Amino acid sequence: MAAKKQLNPMLKLALDIGPLVLFFAANAKFGIYAATGAFMAAVLIALAVSYVLTRHIAIMPLVTAAIVLVFGSLTLILHDDLFIKLKPTIIYVLFAGTLLGGLLFDKPFLGILFDQMFHLTDEGWRKLTWRWIFFFFTLAILNEIVWRTQTTDFWVSFKLFAVVPLTFLFGALQYPLLVKYSVEKKD
Repeated sequence: MAAKKQLNPMLKLALDIGPLVLFFAANAKFGIYAATGAFMAAVLIALAVSYVLTRHIAIMPLVTAAIVLVFGSLTLILHDDLFIKLKPTIIYVLFAGTLLGGLLFDKPFLGILFDQMFHLTDEGWRKLTWRWIFFFFTLAILNEIVWRTQTTDFWVSFKLFAVVPLTFLFGALQYPLLVKYSVEKKD
């Protein structure tokens, strides 16, 4: 079986974060509803670019795009920003729940998702999965606290300037675990 084509890491980062940056900029200039429409379009463009370059779409961006489109549409049709504010909470709970379900059925989904990049022992995958479960649930709680207690502009800024760096920091802090439980790749 041929290995799947992989995106350049910088391009992947741009495709992952670009829609959020556009959301932030559009919100600052035009408001939450225009930002929501721009976000929806940017997510679709990012998926299309990823597909054109690799001839496949990873499941996480696909699920995220579906939720963005559903909740973005509800936001625009009903003219209620509640839906776009709930979207991150739902995504974080969905990801945490999926990872938890995988552990319960002895299917470490992180192992499947990152198998091309990392090769860990079963114990390493379990520990890493638990950490990401707790992180996603924490992000869900944080999103709920911020959108319920702060202005929409603050919430949009929080998504870009707090959640993105926190996610990178959390990922980087997993490096010792990745090293400790690393195994040689078998060809």
